[in-house]
Amino acid sequence: MLAARLYRSSASRAYQPSLSVVGGWRGFRNLSVGEGKEEMASIAEGVVRKFGIGRHMQGVENASANCLASSFIRHCCAAAGARGYSSKAGGSDVIGIDLGTTNSCVSVMEGKMPRVIENAEGARTTPSVVAFTPKGERLVGMPAKRQAVTNPTNTLFGTKRLIGRRFDDAHTQKEMKMVPYKIVRASNGDAWVEAGGQNYSPSQVGAFVLGKMKETAEAYLGRAVSKAVITVPAYFNDAQRQATKDAGRIAGLEVSRIINEPTAASLSYGMDKKEGLIAVFDLGGGTFDVSILEISGGVFEVKATNGDTFLGGEDFDNCLLNYLVEEFKKEQGIDLKGDRLALQRLREASEKAKIELSSTPQTDINLPFITADASGAKHLNFSLTRSKYEALVGQLLDRTKQPCKDCLKDAGVSAKDIDEVILVGGMTRMPRVQEIVSSIFGKDPCKGVNPDEAVAMGAAIQGGVLRGDVKDILLLDVTPLSLGIETLGGVFTRLIHRNTTIPTKKSQVFSTAADGQTQVGIKVLQGEREMAADNKLLGQFDLVGIPPAPRGVPQIEVGFDIDANGIVNVSAKDKATGKEQAITIQSSGGLSEAEINKMVQEAEQYAQKDKERKELIEARNVADTLIYSTERSLNEHKDNLPQDVVDNVTKAISELKSAMERDELERLQAAIDATRASSLQIGEALNKRAGGSGSGSAGSAGDKAAEAEYEEPGKESSK
Repeated sequence: MLAARLYRSSASRAYQPSLSVVGGWRGFRNLSVGEGKEEMASIAEGVVRKFGIGRHMQGVENASANCLASSFIRHCCAAAGARGYSSKAGGSDVIGIDLGTTNSCVSVMEGKMPRVIENAEGARTTPSVVAFTPKGERLVGMPAKRQAVTNPTNTLFGTKRLIGRRFDDAHTQKEMKMVPYKIVRASNGDAWVEAGGQNYSPSQVGAFVLGKMKETAEAYLGRAVSKAVITVPAYFNDAQRQATKDAGRIAGLEVSRIINEPTAASLSYGMDKKEGLIAVFDLGGGTFDVSILEISGGVFEVKATNGDTFLGGEDFDNCLLNYLVEEFKKEQGIDLKGDRLALQRLREASEKAKIELSSTPQTDINLPFITADASGAKHLNFSLTRSKYEALVGQLLDRTKQPCKDCLKDAGVSAKDIDEVILVGGMTRMPRVQEIVSSIFGKDPCKGVNPDEAVAMGAAIQGGVLRGDVKDILLLDVTPLSLGIETLGGVFTRLIHRNTTIPTKKSQVFSTAADGQTQVGIKVLQGEREMAADNKLLGQFDLVGIPPAPRGVPQIEVGFDIDANGIVNVSAKDKATGKEQAITIQSSGGLSEAEINKMVQEAEQYAQKDKERKELIEARNVADTLIYSTERSLNEHKDNLPQDVVDNVTKAISELKSAMERDELERLQAAIDATRASSLQIGEALNKRAGGSGSGSAGSAGDKAAEAEYEEPGKESSK
């Protein structure tokens, strides 16, 4: 234990990120022919985007001849061609991903603006849902959500609320009562989930969703993607940020930056050079954040942030769900809490009703055959008004008020100083939420930002900054919670206070608490409570080999270093011996390097299985079409075909149908090839028959024609 009150001298240095200086449209007057290929290639790319030309070099030259010297363009084209030019942005794409509790979204920079990418289903957001079917298949997104009613125990949703949490956490215990799937204790004490007979960490489930986002981006860009900026709630602690970064690694992504969701939304809002003091009110599917930022001259500086990592749309859904269960019990005398299938139907109905009440004053909830008893089937039918719903969720709405007030206080500003309020997250569409925002900040919120897409777009912008495509933007974020260590008496001694701009570094000197002490244990904590036990333990380590000395004599320098991702590094150094121990904080929970590597391999195996499954489905579709067309052809021409051809085709079709019932791609492909070959026999037989009969008919007709035209001599006068 370190002694408090001793050697509190601190050396603090805050490292600010340097402003990225990135060229946009570069000047080319000083470029000579044969020089500056990269410069010319960049300009050629700009010309192509400007005029909407495709990928071909000839198109660049033709379209640009009207506005630029053709000789210069030729050199631009040659330079662009030399580096494998594409009409879209070059390689090393850094995509932006909003990994949400309910829905996720992916965006990429196109030129100077972010673009949200539609998924395979054509939607701009993807449900953060993962399911495992009885056949062992893994579904992600809308396909997983669609089958949730019939497979509730193996359909995972809202797992972001568990990421970085311990099983014994009060929030985890609360969540266990709300979801149909099992939440289990991992060997390290973390909260994991069970589905399909296997246990998964929340990071692993998040990785499945991130993998879907990665595939969506790759399908659009037409090339592999390996880098991403991933967003997290501003109030996420270090363990939750680490777990999110782990999810990215498992998904095969290099996480270039972890960025706070409200900050990302502000980037999206401020891209068109808007300036002023703004508040971002982010009420999403599982978390609530509020941040105060100042935008000035391209600098986005976060003044303060606050929030609640266990308040969001899921809680609103559960509140309505519990009400419906109680009302149904009063009316029918049947408790639906033990019926997982019924609860899943109620959960989906609650979400739908919540969405409808944002635009209509009343909605009906109709669920036929929700359950049954000895008297027969039971149906659920309720009418719900907006006012009743607002009363049901009143306590949840009230929980958004205090964080806003605390955030204003920490930022040192009043509500009247705020120039604009931005709404982020699907729950902000609720009229009552907008009324609360107006009452807190004294002004109507801005409606110019898409609450579902702004965060992903901001992440893509940050990716553009890191890549060098976006210039004149500097992002200064903050750490949401205080960081410190446990000192004598179980006191929490802060080294870095909340809302300190990151990246930052600070150190402080402590000493031993007992005579002859040769080692000290450093407990690293995060939170705002005065006693260490009441804060979040991020990790601990020992500094050993301290020379025995009287209490208070050794000088031990403890240093905290927070990087731009908000990830904490801690070091402890004995100033007398120079011995040092440093770690990147990894709590007693969290995933080990070996576990992450194992999950990366499993993700790759799943990707291969998904590929094989897709190929099998496509082959079955081909087989189904082939069977239909071949059977139709066979039935149509059966009477004109030799029996051996009929038998061969019938046998091939039968074997193909049998192969379709099995999950063997090679066998199915072989059966498809065999059926195609046999179907060709139909055409060959028909052509052969037509050719033979055609030649005979022509001969007969010729004979008859010759007879008709023949005239015997001497009969001409009789005509």
